[in-house]
Amino acid sequence: MLEAISLAAGLAWAAGLRLYLTVLFTGLFANLGLIHLPLALQPLASPWLLCAAVVFSLIEFFADKIRAFDSLWDAVHTLIRIPAGALLAAGALGYAAPQTVLLMALAGGVLAGAAHLTKAGTRAVINFSGEQPSGKIASLAEDVLVIVGLSLAFFLPLVFLALIAAFLLAAAWALPRLWRGVQGGWRGMALHMVHSAVRPVAGKHD
Repeated sequence: MLEAISLAAGLAWAAGLRLYLTVLFTGLFANLGLIHLPLALQPLASPWLLCAAVVFSLIEFFADKIRAFDSLWDAVHTLIRIPAGALLAAGALGYAAPQTVLLMALAGGVLAGAAHLTKAGTRAVINFSGEQPSGKIASLAEDVLVIVGLSLAFFLPLVFLALIAAFLLAAAWALPRLWRGVQGGWRGMALHMVHSAVRPVAGKHD
């Protein structure tokens, strides 16, 4: 049960950051015989799904490193990563009672949502700050974090679950502050656009 919970939490959390890389990494490990997936998750090892995961992982790798476009990518994937995280978490306990599976799906959705919103909020704040290299560094760090996190979830479940508990506490503290930072960034951008529009008009009157 501990390994199943760690698998569910790991897949949900990683899906909130990098869904396609999560599917690719998990499917590869299953094909190599390094991990055993429950029946509900065995389609992740399908060659067809792995090929699709490779293509979408490459697209996301480059899309996530383009300033401003990465925030648009995150906005679109709000509707994809969170439900996918819930489904992956539920699949990890597919053999359990329906109530337990439903509870795990809800927990997986919350965990995927926390990871996704923390990532999206952090990247939006970085984009508003105008620091060009920071976004690419953060994106690469997320790629590495997903691989390391999944490896811990697969092979060191106790360590991973302790880190996930710490992450949830940190996310609960950070998310309100990130939201205020994003709101401030949008307000600053709106003011900048208004000033840019007003200046030419004022110049004509002069």
